[in-house]
Amino acid sequence: MNWSTDIMLALPEVILLASACALLVIDTFSKDSGRNITYGLAQLILIVAASVAIYLYTGETSYAFGKTFVSDPMSTMLKVVVCIISLIVFLYSHEYLKKHEWMQGEYFVLGLFAVLGMMVMISAYSLLTVYLGLELLSLSLYAMVAMRKESQAASEAAMKYFVLGSMASGMLLYGISILYGVTGTLELNQLSHMLAVQTEQNILLVFGLVFIIVGIAFKLGAVPFHMWIPDVYQGAPTAVTLFISSAPKIAAFAMAIRLLVDGMQPLLIDWQQMLVILAILSMAAGNIIAISQTNLKRMLAYSTIAHVGFLLLGILSGTEAGYAAAMFYVITYALMSAGAFGVIILLSRKGFESDNLNDIKGLSDKSPWFAFIMLILMFSMTGVPPFLGFWAKWFVLKEIVDMGYVWLAALAVVFAIIGAYYYLRIVKLMYFDKAENMTAIKASRQMRLALSINGLALLVIGLMPGFLMTLCLAALIK
Repeated sequence: MNWSTDIMLALPEVILLASACALLVIDTFSKDSGRNITYGLAQLILIVAASVAIYLYTGETSYAFGKTFVSDPMSTMLKVVVCIISLIVFLYSHEYLKKHEWMQGEYFVLGLFAVLGMMVMISAYSLLTVYLGLELLSLSLYAMVAMRKESQAASEAAMKYFVLGSMASGMLLYGISILYGVTGTLELNQLSHMLAVQTEQNILLVFGLVFIIVGIAFKLGAVPFHMWIPDVYQGAPTAVTLFISSAPKIAAFAMAIRLLVDGMQPLLIDWQQMLVILAILSMAAGNIIAISQTNLKRMLAYSTIAHVGFLLLGILSGTEAGYAAAMFYVITYALMSAGAFGVIILLSRKGFESDNLNDIKGLSDKSPWFAFIMLILMFSMTGVPPFLGFWAKWFVLKEIVDMGYVWLAALAVVFAIIGAYYYLRIVKLMYFDKAENMTAIKASRQMRLALSINGLALLVIGLMPGFLMTLCLAALIK
């Protein structure tokens, strides 16, 4: 395959890279204090990248750059979803930056580089390409968390994220080096073949697998590699927390599928057992610790950990339908998380983050419509039918029951019921408590419209979830 064909397959990434570099130069010399040009161009770049990915879609699996890069139905779908989620995130973030008079063009430039890292991870077909994509994403996120230099909490969060992230990256790289040392290959397809015929050094391979799992678990935020999530979510500016909590989770899911399914399927029994432990610990710790939180961002951080536990259930099922259910779950979660942090941004104002539970009291009196949107978001996260979150949990539980893990499904339901407490507490605060202040909500028409669509989408798609599930199955069943 020649270079021109290779570049065509990676055209969305090439466009994103060239455009992000150009945008950095434009922003540097821009005299627009509102950074409207930077914001508008960033949104346009995401739309173009998504459109090109759809245009190049053939439904076939093609490889580029010496089989280190793959273009297949899963990569196309996840790239488009990442671009759509990032579009929503950038819109909410622009509102936040305006409200707090902290308009930084670097936010959008770093965001685009992070999206590029995600897209590389999604299409990675080599252990080395996975690592390069992960590092590009991680370094962009470290810088975004530390952007607010005058904030001690943000600086502390960035330092914790950087130190722990570096350790996780080192462990992942160590796992990759072990696998390469034993099998002599970095390409995922060859790695799978070598593992299938490997009869010796099985302990060494499992040892390498453990380090790979550590890297994946850290990026997803699974217990016991979750320690960075609460501090980073609370300490980072809400616009950055919003970004970290949504699209990167989709890239982490893709990384798990590429490494565990495409590359290490012969070790299914080994990584299945590890994921069972991670899933149980994540659902337990996330749901139980979230109950005691008074900070809304910190509560949503533990909620993320609990959702990751459910996501892992789909992956550990070991079936294509289970992987599709996990994809359905991570897309649903990204939408729910974007909406929840969008409401926090909606309620915030200059010098006031609106990130405590008390700040949401009496929202139904101040804004009945957005209280209803938040209700949809919380009901969806809880898993109340007919909202989209219910179907996400249903599809995952169905797959692990079909695989014989009935006890694990029952345990997941128990933890979901525990989690319902802190989600429904927010509904209670909005509708049954009196507001501590009646300051009017100030937000642009675009923000109000986007947040309304975001919330209603969870209801509308929840009423007909078959369409999204069909797309997920088409992307993963070969």
